[in-house]
Amino acid sequence: MEEKEKKLVPNGGYPMHTFEDVREIYYGYIFNESDRALIKKAYEFAYLKHDGIFRKSGEPYVQHLIEVAYICATLQSGPVTISSAFLHDVVEDTEVTIEDITRLFGEEVARIVDSLTKIQRLKLSRNTQEEFEAEDHRKIFLGMAKDLRVIIIKLADRLHNLRTIEALKPERQHALAKETLEVFAPIAHRLGIYKIESELEDLSLKIEKPTEYQTILNHLNKNIKNRSKALNNLKKKIADILISNNFKIEIESRVKSIFSIYKKMYQKGHKFEEIYDVLAIRIITETEISCYEILGLIHSNFKPIPGRFKDYIAMPKPNMYQSLHTTIMSGDGNIFEVQIRTHEMDEVAESGVAAHWRYKENSHYSAKQEQREIEEKLHWFRDFVSISSENQDKSAKDYMDSLTKDIFEANVYVFTPKGKVIDLPTGSTPIDLAFKIHTKLGLSITGAMVNNNLVPLSTQLKTGDVVEIKTSNNAPGPNENWLNLVKTNTAKTNIKKYLIKRNESLLREDKITKGRQACLDFFKDRGADEKETIDLISTNNVLNNYHCKTIEDLFVSIASHNPNPSQIADFIGFKRKEIDQNVNLSKKENFDNDNCPVTVDNETGLKITLGNCCTPIPGDRIIGYVTKGMGITVHRCDCPNIVNVNKRLIDVHWKENLKCKSYPVDLLIECSDRDNLIVDIMSALGSLRIKCTEINAKLHSETFSCSVSCQVYCEDLNELEKVYVALKNVRSVNEIKRVFH
Repeated sequence: MEEKEKKLVPNGGYPMHTFEDVREIYYGYIFNESDRALIKKAYEFAYLKHDGIFRKSGEPYVQHLIEVAYICATLQSGPVTISSAFLHDVVEDTEVTIEDITRLFGEEVARIVDSLTKIQRLKLSRNTQEEFEAEDHRKIFLGMAKDLRVIIIKLADRLHNLRTIEALKPERQHALAKETLEVFAPIAHRLGIYKIESELEDLSLKIEKPTEYQTILNHLNKNIKNRSKALNNLKKKIADILISNNFKIEIESRVKSIFSIYKKMYQKGHKFEEIYDVLAIRIITETEISCYEILGLIHSNFKPIPGRFKDYIAMPKPNMYQSLHTTIMSGDGNIFEVQIRTHEMDEVAESGVAAHWRYKENSHYSAKQEQREIEEKLHWFRDFVSISSENQDKSAKDYMDSLTKDIFEANVYVFTPKGKVIDLPTGSTPIDLAFKIHTKLGLSITGAMVNNNLVPLSTQLKTGDVVEIKTSNNAPGPNENWLNLVKTNTAKTNIKKYLIKRNESLLREDKITKGRQACLDFFKDRGADEKETIDLISTNNVLNNYHCKTIEDLFVSIASHNPNPSQIADFIGFKRKEIDQNVNLSKKENFDNDNCPVTVDNETGLKITLGNCCTPIPGDRIIGYVTKGMGITVHRCDCPNIVNVNKRLIDVHWKENLKCKSYPVDLLIECSDRDNLIVDIMSALGSLRIKCTEINAKLHSETFSCSVSCQVYCEDLNELEKVYVALKNVRSVNEIKRVFH
């Protein structure tokens, strides 16, 4: 899609329009007197309210509103759109409220004006300029998702601001130009509004890259001067051929936009002379069949350049652009691109969605119906609406990242077996396609057929591929590696959600096991067997007291130390069972305690184990607890499970000259939340060659803090102290403590 031939002027120069100029345009297609009256009323209201307000350029502010309305009128927008264009800044700049707009101009105009009213920015210390801008953009696009007329007016607003940007400070000019290239021009492109897109891009390039802009402008002026004769000769030859074959045609020439040339020269590394479509001939005919017949005549009379033919009629671009493109040798050594299209295709190529749904008098216009039709016709717009509705709970930056990746950068077009076109970013895989179609399809994908060939899920798709997704109800689902295979934010977001949910499920199962075992160990030490323990703690009274629906929920809470088994015992009034206090400590049995780091005075022959509840390690102060049939369990002296125990305790000692062996230690690390926190904690442990078998983090969003629980292995208390020092040196770590089960 290229712009029509126009005079290239280095310093621009735009005429200033009046309300009468705007009226002259809309009087040509809006005939209903009440609609005309609405537009005039909006202009007069805006004129009155902006009286005495001037732009930085010195011109009355109402001039900006007139120019925005004029641009909308040239797109043959409806009366509500033009009225909203006149009113789009009145709420921001004056004392007028949205309620006033509703009362005077109706709810439809008020909704559009409300969406267009600039966002009042809050100066929050945590937010960056980037986040401010992203929030601005999200508001614009959420409004666009509800009503496309919002973005039409916003594009016109930005275009006139760029046309008159000289009055602003250089840094503000660069900010607006950068934002235009990153946000507004891509949206204009996706909507197919080429005449706005190309001017936005050229004006922004002039600000951002003035040297390159001027270089290309000089090339163009020279090229047009040198090749105009050859171009006119070719136009005459083609016209003679087509008219002699009874075709009704119009032939135009067009010049490639400066920004399009810039991308080829400075981003793709081509020389100006290597760009064949700088000048092109455009043939406009009556029917689609005529387009193909004319193409045949062109190729039979002029030599086509191989690989330069594109059929956008059979396969339109996502913005509805349709045309045949071919590049030919003119016979005199010159190479020109030829574009062939119908009148309707030409209108859509220039004005895009604005041309396809331009205002029609007495056609029972419905904004909601138009919005539905746009979603059906522009399949990317349906994705856009979906992203906008699904991501409202995300940060503005995440939302804009999703929009940029999945919408603006979608340049690969593939087909489903039923012929539906899906657009994807470059580098996308079948997994991206599956999630783009439906989340359930992505979660159940097991394989893919591309052009009837079975391919790996890592295969990068190309434009024109026909892709069939294979699924299974027993599919294992996404894994972490999938995040490296996909390009779309839609796929990444859904994969992350699935992995988090699966990991939470696995973590819950692990906590249930740990909590259950901690509870059984505690009550077994006090004389209760497994069945009795479960019966004691699974009553409604216990579950309700600890806000648990099931005993599994209670085990999860116990694993998180809230409550401890001793607290449950106190709550239910469980008393330690009296057993034989004269346990025969001198009885010898064949227990192998050689691998145990603890010894007992006057060897008893009883089995000695380290308590799981407090995970003692060499160097800790320890005590032994004698359990009938269980031997001796070694606890730290501050373990809550033996703090109030006076009977059946026995002195134990760490052995001397222990073998180098590591023992588990459960830690709880309290931190301030930040990016890469877990990575830095693991790096600190890795620097000491400390083994870490599990690590879990819990975010406390209300305090922006994080609790990290982990199990590490240390040889003794001295090595644990080194771990403390290393972890305390990690930024954001506030407190480290050992935990009890």
